[in-house]
Amino acid sequence: MNHVVRSDAFQLRGEAPRSSIEEERLYRKRRLAAGYRIFALKGYDHGLAGHITARDPEFEDRFWVAPLGPWFGHIRVSDLVLVDHSGRILQGEGPINQAGFAIHSALHKARPDVTAAAHSHSIYGKAWSTLGRLLDPISQDSCFFYENHVLFDDFTGIVLDTSEGERIATALQNKGAAILQNHGILTVGRSVDSAVASYVSLENACEAQLLAEAAGEIKLIPHEVALHTANQMKGEDPGAWGFRPLWQRILREQPDFLE
Repeated sequence: MNHVVRSDAFQLRGEAPRSSIEEERLYRKRRLAAGYRIFALKGYDHGLAGHITARDPEFEDRFWVAPLGPWFGHIRVSDLVLVDHSGRILQGEGPINQAGFAIHSALHKARPDVTAAAHSHSIYGKAWSTLGRLLDPISQDSCFFYENHVLFDDFTGIVLDTSEGERIATALQNKGAAILQNHGILTVGRSVDSAVASYVSLENACEAQLLAEAAGEIKLIPHEVALHTANQMKGEDPGAWGFRPLWQRILREQPDFLE
């Protein structure tokens, strides 16, 4: 008979709740600026491509994003721009990424449960997207995305129109990630933490499967086991715990992002 040991020794401590909208706004902005630094650290920056957004906690039709131009590795809290769903900049200095606005405004409109979304042209996600396939359950880590990601297979060029963003949002359904065929990968989350950490995990899963398929025949994890493993990793905010070590590294090595 198997016994499950239950102990507080295995429980990660949650974040202290914020006591006001202003505190929550600053919290999200700090997480967002750190997310851009993490993308730079991981090499996910490519020219002007890529964007991470965080919904404003007070106004549901507004979200925060980095301006177009500065390197991800230089983004600070004070650089962030507040934009509404019509594309008006309400705080900060633009311009902002037009493709990023088209995709993210549609996602935030369609998914009230989504606080943050992350997309970039990272190399392994971009390479995997050209295959026009979902990822397979080949490892414990990749099971995080089992039956929780979709394929958007209708690439028509750079996403400059909100109608294209709406089609991506429709394809995403209630899932946490998307393979954008011939484009790259995208993740969403109930927090900036989960969107960013899930993106890092998805990029890693793409890399792992590309390497495994190049090496030989893959032994897939059976459906029942893959689904069980995926369910074990869900939690209230899937993927958010994976953000903690990334946050701690940026906080220690690059504290100027808080400015």
